Order: sequence, then structure tokens, then C-alpha cells
Amino acid sequence: MSPVAETFAERLSRWAYAGLLRLLTPFYLLRLWRRGSVEPQYRQRLGERLGFYQQAAAAQGWLWVHAVSLGETRAAAALISALRERQPTLRLLLTHSTATGWEAGQALLQKDDAQTWLPYDTPGAVRRFLQHWQPALGVLMETEIWPTLQFEAAQAQLPMVLANARLSERSQRRGERFKALLQPAGRRLTLALAQTQADAERLSASGAASVQVQGNLKFDMQMDEALLAQGRKWREQLQRPVLLAAVTREGEEAMLLQAWQQAWEKPSGPGAAESGSLKPLLLIVPRHPQRFDEVAGLIEAAGLRLSRRSQWDDQGPSAKDCSADACLGDSMREMALYYAFSDVALLGGSFAPLGGQNLIEAAACGCPVIMGPHTFNFAEASALAIESAAAQRAPDMTTGLAMALSLCQNKAEQALMRERSLAFAAQHRGAAARMAEQILALGAFKAHVG
Repeated sequence: MSPVAETFAERLSRWAYAGLLRLLTPFYLLRLWRRGSVEPQYRQRLGERLGFYQQAAAAQGWLWVHAVSLGETRAAAALISALRERQPTLRLLLTHSTATGWEAGQALLQKDDAQTWLPYDTPGAVRRFLQHWQPALGVLMETEIWPTLQFEAAQAQLPMVLANARLSERSQRRGERFKALLQPAGRRLTLALAQTQADAERLSASGAASVQVQGNLKFDMQMDEALLAQGRKWREQLQRPVLLAAVTREGEEAMLLQAWQQAWEKPSGPGAAESGSLKPLLLIVPRHPQRFDEVAGLIEAAGLRLSRRSQWDDQGPSAKDCSADACLGDSMREMALYYAFSDVALLGGSFAPLGGQNLIEAAACGCPVIMGPHTFNFAEASALAIESAAAQRAPDMTTGLAMALSLCQNKAEQALMRERSLAFAAQHRGAAARMAEQILALGAFKAHVG
């Protein structure tokens, strides 16, 4: 592997980018400190963000996997498991950028593994990271291509793989504005393992030299059976339908609450047709934990009686919780519980123009999904789910809520969609094994372990 040549314009762009990040470093650290007021993990080990480490690297030859946040870490879990099956002696170096990713990543560590923050993308920080850990191979998850990191890895002769790679049309268009900076970063990838053929074509057009289509790791994620069982048990105790708004983003909760009020206030609204049936419990699970209190405020401002998951004990919702109008899912790593607890889910991130969230997890839990019009981050998975009748699409939040309310009362259709969802999730598994084979076939990693 030799460093990729760059034109003068590309070199100038990289220098300008690095200079700008150096100037912004104090503001970057201040932002982390402020986030740490809500999520204390951000205030811990700040030196690692700049490539300074207290812990010894202990050995060379790490398999380094970078999973920026919670979703990428959960997808990485399937890949790491497949790699360990084939290479039991691997030493894992796991990096993240967010507190939710860090917390989820701790469950993936074994004896002699290590976990640290990905350094800020300045030359000094990245060089210190690479010199300290000396990984044998780097695996970046999904979209994490960083110009300085890719340049310094090429200089260090470090093979870099982009696993579960995806690139939406929108991101490709945005990348065109920074072509001189991003295309060389793409060219420096040793291998890109794309989710779909469309992703592969866009990655190739954006500079990646070696691209293979291997499927989506999220189909291989293992659901927590204990959480699924707990959710089903609590659902039986509740004795009323549950309508889940799953992994919502900013702005979507307000849209949902407005549509919810209209549904039950208007005689001709979507809730009126089922007026003789039990009113569903509205369960809202925001994507970001720092927004839990904000969303609780929105629910209460809408005049709804609120229950919070964090206040339930191990026995589940109390009689008072069961009679609430809405519940806030203010816990982490319990999506399997929430899906098992629910009759139908509205997919967060898809009703605002944000690209949608991962619907595969809902399908694997057997939860019917209603998605909005904006699913460009998961375009093929969304299309396949609709084709398999495992999900339905709505043009807006009001229509989506009406569809969800109708499905809440239709047990026969629910049962059909649950079966189709489970079959859809099972049909597309296998990406973890395929990607593990391709990563280990690079050879450089094998030479440094075992």
C-alpha cells in the first residue's frame, strides 16, 4: 500500500482544512464540555480527543474498529463477532465519538481489548493516535471518512476499510462542493464494503477505488431476547394498544403531538372511527438522551398525562403508568423492549427531512412500521421492507398517525405484518460473515496477531 498522490489543489484543500480545525480546537473542546453537563462521559478522558493517552498500548497489531455512535456500534457488534469466530486471538481497539457509542461499545470488549475516543481530525492528534496504538488494520463504519485520518493512515502504510458503507444521493451532492478534499480521502481507502449496489456506485464516483457490495450488517444484529420477553410481558399487563414513535428527532415530536391532539379532538379525525376501542398509549423514544427532558416538556405542554420509563421498576408500568396518556422512553439500549411492547411504530427521522432511522431493528423484533417520506439514508432497506409488506409509507405525520391508529385496532393485520417483518429481517442476513472474510483476506491484519 503506497501513499496516494495528490494534486496541488488537493494538497492545498487538505492544508486549509487542517488549519481551520486547529483554529476551532478550543471551540470543539468547549462543545464537549458543555455536552458533558448532560452526559458526563463527554468530560472524561478529554486528552484522548487530541491524541494524548495515559494507558499504554501494550502491543502492536490491533484490529481497530471505529464506530462513531450507538447505531454504528450495534452494527459493528455483528462484524466483530464474525471476526472473532474466524480469528479468536484478535486484539480489538474500539473507538467512538459519542457517549452512547462508548457505552454500547463496552459490551463488545474482551480481555486485552482497548477502548478510546477517536481523535480530532488534526494532523498532530491523528499522528499521535496512530503512533501510540500502531494498529495493523483500521475499519471505519458506514460513513466515517475523515481527510486527515485517511492521509495519515496512508502515510503510515495502514490499510483502511470502510465497512457497511453507505452514501446517499444527498451526501454525494454535498460532497461535490468539497471534492478536492473528500475525493483523495476516498481514494485512500483500501476497500469499501458497500450495503447496496447504489451505494457502491456513488462511492466509486466519489473516489473509492475498490468497492464491493456485501449487504447491510444491521440485518445481522442480535436482538436481546430478555428485553423482547420483558416487553411482551409488560404489553400483556397494559391491556391497551401501544403506539410507538421510535427514535424521534428534533421537530418530529411537536408534529406528532399536534396530529395526536387533532386525531382525538375532531369527530371526523383518525381516532374517531375507533372511538369504541381503547385509546392507545403514545410511547415516544427520542434518539438523543440529552433531549429527554425537552420532549417530556413538550408532552406535558400538550396537556397529556406523562409516564417516564426511567421511573418504572423491574415489574414494569404501575397502574398509574398504565392509565397515562403518553410515556417517554427515557432509557438507553432498550429499543428491543420498546418494539416488543408496541403494536406499531412510527419511524423517527423519516417524517422530517432527516433520512430516517434504522427500520431493520424494528423488523427483527417483529414490530410493524409506518415510515414517513424521508428515508434516503436507508433507501434500499425501506424499499425492500415495503415490497415485503413488512412496512408501510405515509406522506406526512397526520396520515402516518391515522394509519398507525387504524393498525393498532386491527389485530389480524398486525399479526400478518409481524410475520412479514420477521421474514424480511431473516431473509437478508449474512453480511457480517461476508465482510469478515474480506477484511481478514487483506492479510496485513493476520500478520500481526495470534
